[in-house]
Amino acid sequence: MSRLDRIKQMLAAEPADVFLNFSLAMELVKEGRQEDAVAQFARVSELDPAYVPAYFQQANALLAIDRKADAKAVLQRGIAAAQKVGDKHAASEMGQMLSLLG
Repeated sequence: MSRLDRIKQMLAAEPADVFLNFSLAMELVKEGRQEDAVAQFARVSELDPAYVPAYFQQANALLAIDRKADAKAVLQRGIAAAQKVGDKHAASEMGQMLSLLG
């Protein structure tokens, strides 16, 4: 059984588990399934808007499929989420990425 299949199996038992949903999104990225990954990262953010890594990774996936405007919007939401939870490092990284995108 592949890692992706194992994660899906665990998610079937715990569909609202934030870490499992994030893990699924990361596996989708590894498989080159960027569109699916974008949707899965959005699911993570719906489940837990304070799960800051999802925003950064979703922006990267969006950039990989040439959706720059969407990536910028996600980064803006991610910066706000990071500031809300006091994660200055993540807010700074996303801010730098956003400024590079123009």
